[in-house]
Amino acid sequence: MSEVTHESVPEVAQQVAHLRRAAPAWDALGVEARRCVLERWAEVVRARRSELRDSLSRDTGRVELSDMEIDAVLASVARQGAWAPEIFAGEGERSSSNPGVTLTEASVPVGVVGVISPWNFPLQLALIDAVPALLMGCPVIVKPTEVCPEFVKPLRETVAAVPELAEVLVFVEGGPEVGEAIVKSVDVVCFTGSVATGRRVAAAAAESFIPAFLELGGKDAAVVADGADLEMVAAALVWGGTANTGQSCMSIERVYAQDTVAEELVRALVAKAETIGLEMVEDGGQIGPFIDPRQAVAVQAQIDAAVAAGAVVRCGGQVETHGGRPYLRPTVLTGVDHSMAVMTEETFGPVLPVMAVADMDEAVTLANATRYGLSGAVFGPREVATAVARRLEAGGISINDVLLTGLVPEGEKQAFKESGMGPSRMGPASLRRFRRQRVLLTRVEPTMQPWWYR
Repeated sequence: MSEVTHESVPEVAQQVAHLRRAAPAWDALGVEARRCVLERWAEVVRARRSELRDSLSRDTGRVELSDMEIDAVLASVARQGAWAPEIFAGEGERSSSNPGVTLTEASVPVGVVGVISPWNFPLQLALIDAVPALLMGCPVIVKPTEVCPEFVKPLRETVAAVPELAEVLVFVEGGPEVGEAIVKSVDVVCFTGSVATGRRVAAAAAESFIPAFLELGGKDAAVVADGADLEMVAAALVWGGTANTGQSCMSIERVYAQDTVAEELVRALVAKAETIGLEMVEDGGQIGPFIDPRQAVAVQAQIDAAVAAGAVVRCGGQVETHGGRPYLRPTVLTGVDHSMAVMTEETFGPVLPVMAVADMDEAVTLANATRYGLSGAVFGPREVATAVARRLEAGGISINDVLLTGLVPEGEKQAFKESGMGPSRMGPASLRRFRRQRVLLTRVEPTMQPWWYR
């Protein structure tokens, strides 16, 4: 694990000063040239894919999802690179409601962007804000998670292979002190992580009087109505709740099932969950280890507290150690309620607690009884599921599927409640947020105006 050094904090100010000097030339390149630079970098990433994947695997203990992270970054370069010119295409001159006055949008980059990224998807989330910021003309400084230090060196080397990019994209390693220094130095901060840390970032950003774009924790609910295809729902929920070992802000972390189908759904969930093995431990296994061992302790504590309060473990439920890393098999709990942290606080592990509800009104009430509002899912006949989805207080609701907010990148959404702050980082909005809006208001034929002082 990387250690914070005394040099790390002053290095932030030095790097930001360098990025400020590089900013005018990067903006002056224009969007098409910046797009070409990032496409050249994407080719370097493809060429060094194996090295980058292997380093991610050493960090995280997983292989398949490390490949997925690389694919996600490459896709973002292509997709947002295609969107970027459209952002600028609308900046021409047009008439206004005031006769004789034209409007010309002439936006400018927001400045140096600071990114503080987490450990659950260390590569993808280090770059999810950096790529659109760069396309929009902003230099970027990234503090990757100190929990996963292995991938940073090969990632730096891919950037160094593209000199124009190396001038405007830098990585600074370290702990909280480095993050604090970034917030004090940059013009915009993008943070992905816990609500508790996000609040501290927001407060520090306010002190520096800069915007903070925050993507924080979730406690995503799935609602299952009578009439849903329960085998399909079970397959979706087990994947949606345990992919990446449940270490995703948009994992399904609680299930409210109509009492007419609840027990049958639980049986289907258990049957499906028991078929999922441990990656790199069992042949064909898909559940990787906890990336940060401390998280295994936190998840086990939630399970144990729930059981002590009356919950029943239907499968899984006990952290195992293999090869020095902690694992948890997919865990299904029943007999849960909102007095238990496993139903109200973020779990960040492969745990699916299931509550039976009398009807959709109760399901909506319970689903909304949370300080989180990131995303969620509803299963059932389409009209019923859509009506329920419209009542849920969260930014992205999947209907008859799960985690679609991560699979449909053009779907713009914002986090509700304490799950985040700032514009959407999906769709074209992910790019627009890195331009400061400026308008030129031109009197086409200068003449004395009747309301001026005379």
